[in-house]
Amino acid sequence: MPSMDVFFREWRERRPEERRSLARAASLLHELDLPGNPAIPVLGVVGSKGKGTTATYASAHLAAAGLRVVTVTGPSFRGHRERVRVNGAASSETEIAALAEEIDAARRGLPDTGGGYLAPSGLFLIAGLLRARHLNADACVLEAGMGGRGDELRLAGPRVVALASVFAEHIGVLGDSVAEIAAEKAGVAGPSTQAFVCLPQSPEAAGAVDRTVREVAAEGTRPGTVHPPATESNGARPPHGLAAAPAHLGGAAAGHLLRLLGRPPAEPERLAAVLSSVHLPARLSHHPVPGTRTEVVVDSAINGTGVAAAVEHARRHWGGIDHVLLCLPDHKDVDGAVAALGSLPVTAVRLPESHLRFGHEMPAHWRHRDAESLSRAELAELGERVLALGTVYFTGRVLDLLDADTERLFTV
Repeated sequence: MPSMDVFFREWRERRPEERRSLARAASLLHELDLPGNPAIPVLGVVGSKGKGTTATYASAHLAAAGLRVVTVTGPSFRGHRERVRVNGAASSETEIAALAEEIDAARRGLPDTGGGYLAPSGLFLIAGLLRARHLNADACVLEAGMGGRGDELRLAGPRVVALASVFAEHIGVLGDSVAEIAAEKAGVAGPSTQAFVCLPQSPEAAGAVDRTVREVAAEGTRPGTVHPPATESNGARPPHGLAAAPAHLGGAAAGHLLRLLGRPPAEPERLAAVLSSVHLPARLSHHPVPGTRTEVVVDSAINGTGVAAAVEHARRHWGGIDHVLLCLPDHKDVDGAVAALGSLPVTAVRLPESHLRFGHEMPAHWRHRDAESLSRAELAELGERVLALGTVYFTGRVLDLLDADTERLFTV
């Protein structure tokens, strides 16, 4: 049995009405002897956008301070072993296969209650906790899936929670308003949560976050808003565009965890060196098309604001844009993306997965194509300045097509 099948089997075989089961995930943690409040402290990351950047920078700050850090993020870029990292480096095939085997053995020991499926993101999170225990790691940085209160991250008992931007995504799934979505995401906190930091939110989201944290977190814990400075004081250049704010949030969250653990922060020179090495694939990352004059800027923008920022970055860097590839499932902000792209030449790219359907009505001048047949030669034919935007399920395919380096997110 392929090792990756362990993480996806129950999700793939779920019934239409079936939902993910936190109760079964909790039973699996118990079967693996991973307590709900692990000895290895957890920094949890939630939000609508910016979670991966927040998790990466939190991990880099902790590793620069001398901690061995296991990081779980998702979705992956080029391969699922990237979802579990140690000090920024992706797991090997052997390591992820061993984790999958251990999880599958425990899963087979669970009672067949028929009470919902084990979600892939939750199983990778559990794999990260296992990896941390095997290594006797100092900390885990765990990124939630799309939820919060209903996410397996809550079972890990995060000591610190970082909340990135919250907006009207997954309306009708996580809640019927931005306030309800914000409350759901803030609900990942629990009695073990001693620090909660967030980026500036809309008034309705901020109020919901404050009420939820007061209700569910450790006594006296209140959400603290992190306002990113115009320039970083650690000597490292912040990432481009919208990634700068979640990068600063990750550093602030890491600082809280270090203080809770009684650990000193990294020396300034060492911190600057580690942060300068941070590599964020598909966050305004630049990649040549081998053997051609074409360069592709890849960005996982999922709303109008993100698309506009990517267009501004590309124009500032190149002076113009020859073509845009856009892939957004219908539940994303397609209208905002259309407005931000204006009259630019665009190809709407469709993914094969049914839950990522891109059937939104498009402007008449847009082209259409399937992602599966996209090639380097076709990228080069679009011009020398190509912008690839959209869900990470698409941008990951582009990174793979271009053989982009996704092995290490930072160097310690």
